[in-house]
Amino acid sequence: MAVKVTEKTIARAKQPCRTVVRKRRAVGVTVNKQYQRKNKDKWFVNNLTQTDTYKFGMCQCVFHKHPNERAYWEFKLRSEGVDLTPFYDEINKELDHLCTLKFTEWELEGIRRVMPWLSDDFIEWLADFQLKRKYIHVDYDASRNGGLHIWADGPAIQVTWFEIYVLKIIQNLFFDDLEIDWEESKKTLNESIAKWNAALRRGVKFTISDFGVRRSVSDEWNEYMVKTMIDFCPAFVGTSNVYLAIKLGCKAIGTFAHEMYALYQGIKDIPLELVQQRVLEDWSDEFRGDLGIALSDNFGFNAFLRDFDKYYAKLFDGCRHDSGDPYVWGEMLIDHYTKNGINSKSKVGCWSDSLNCDQSLAIAERFHTRINVAFGIGGYLACKVLRFKGGIKRDALRMIMKLVMSNGKYAVKLSDSPGKVNCPDPKVIERAMDAYRYEPIPENKDALD
Repeated sequence: MAVKVTEKTIARAKQPCRTVVRKRRAVGVTVNKQYQRKNKDKWFVNNLTQTDTYKFGMCQCVFHKHPNERAYWEFKLRSEGVDLTPFYDEINKELDHLCTLKFTEWELEGIRRVMPWLSDDFIEWLADFQLKRKYIHVDYDASRNGGLHIWADGPAIQVTWFEIYVLKIIQNLFFDDLEIDWEESKKTLNESIAKWNAALRRGVKFTISDFGVRRSVSDEWNEYMVKTMIDFCPAFVGTSNVYLAIKLGCKAIGTFAHEMYALYQGIKDIPLELVQQRVLEDWSDEFRGDLGIALSDNFGFNAFLRDFDKYYAKLFDGCRHDSGDPYVWGEMLIDHYTKNGINSKSKVGCWSDSLNCDQSLAIAERFHTRINVAFGIGGYLACKVLRFKGGIKRDALRMIMKLVMSNGKYAVKLSDSPGKVNCPDPKVIERAMDAYRYEPIPENKDALD
């Protein structure tokens, strides 16, 4: 559930940009010995394209529609009992290095190729783009899970980029002491591919995209995994990892995320009740038919369907599921198309909520004859299929970095899963629930039978 932040945090978010603060120790924090990396000469981010495709689409939309907004992002560790304080120095070193990078000519040429929907003026802006260190901060903070406070504060089109890089850096540090058992990992991946391929041969229709860049624990594994999926899994259509899409010659997959809804909650002259409609309107106007998968759960799927009327249902290619019962969501989406006189077989249902191989196959079996089934599979392909030397088992860190404030106003994500409700101020949550007549979709998958 949401935790109320301190007045100090609120004041900090509203202040002008500051230079980075590096406190060696805060009151109440016990700092364990500093972490010693296996390979001190290796950076976890070497190219700015080592991020998610949706960052480019969202940034272009904001670049053209709302270029002067400010945003405040915070990192949150959901995994219990994990101490991040030993990584303090390494995180700061990685961020220092990150802020020296620029898009290379190879990357810019690749961006044009794998993301043809991006505009020329935005790509020209990317050519000069460089992250500014003064916008990203790391402090010790005993009140937070993990013992670190990590936040970004500045122009929205700047600080949005830190999200994926921060998650990648921390996840890679957390796994840096382990060695992949390549033979066992390949075997596990091959077993999943065999299951997907067997379903395809039975006539079950679906597509798979790799959504693992934000959950990455190893660049070497990610490249091997995507290359293997390209070569041996006919259902595979692309990756959200822009660097790998360029390098391996596959599609870059992604549209928009919850941060669009969060940012619009702080934009002047957009009432809270109209935020969802304005995101859909601006997105469709910006990309004119491209990137047509709409994220459906920010204010709950019931509220989304009220705004996703016949016009938008025809205009967008489909919708993405990210919370709530996946079967209920699928039935509701198909029913919504049917009620609006739209053939659901012409539309896409994209499921992307913490799926593994078996879960995806069960969903595909149920829906593939009624809608085009697509899967965005992240943590499973990027981490869970991995095996490590010595039989060591370690789950990926459960963590997020979210846009918490837009232009000094709190933003909320309600979702259809209580554990994913995200906002530090209960009053803001209540206002959003009232504005969108919030009612999460049923949890019981038999509720619609």
